[in-house]
Amino acid sequence: MDTQNERHSFLDTCEHLMLRLSRMLVSGALIALAVMTILIALQVISRNFMNIGLPWADELARLTGLIVVFFTIPHLQFQGRHISVDLLSSRFKGKAAVVLRCINELAVLVFMILLVVSFMGYLLQAGHFSTPASGMPNWVFYGPAFIGIISCTLGTALRLIIFCSGRRMSGASARIQDTTSTGESRV
Repeated sequence: MDTQNERHSFLDTCEHLMLRLSRMLVSGALIALAVMTILIALQVISRNFMNIGLPWADELARLTGLIVVFFTIPHLQFQGRHISVDLLSSRFKGKAAVVLRCINELAVLVFMILLVVSFMGYLLQAGHFSTPASGMPNWVFYGPAFIGIISCTLGTALRLIIFCSGRRMSGASARIQDTTSTGESRV
């Protein structure tokens, strides 16, 4: 029995750490969104009122766009609030729903692992090239996307372990609607 309590304690700790990581990434995404807004406003003002182009600002706005997208994905995925199409799983209850949920989580995890491996291959080949306007290395420019993908992979792996062990998400992530017990789907 102690091993089961230790396992639950370990999973609770991992879940807590993943929630903290995903919240930190969302905070970074909010800051990036504010910076992106300022950069875009700066570009509009400089082009329309001073006839000056700022290619570096456009490049940094794209970088902040990457940060916004890829830093919010792990939080949405881990909370079970990412875009999903539910045609079948909401119709099952009990053991069948748990099995289907685990298959879905495993499919997402396999996709995420393939994405990480592909991204690493890309960065190894093109990471030393620089962006045209600011001369930023590609590994820095695409670094936020890689961080987001790795974080999402970790969150998906943790979700898979939690759901396949028959547990529900605990703590702050308990807001996830558990379709395995209610049979309801969220819109």
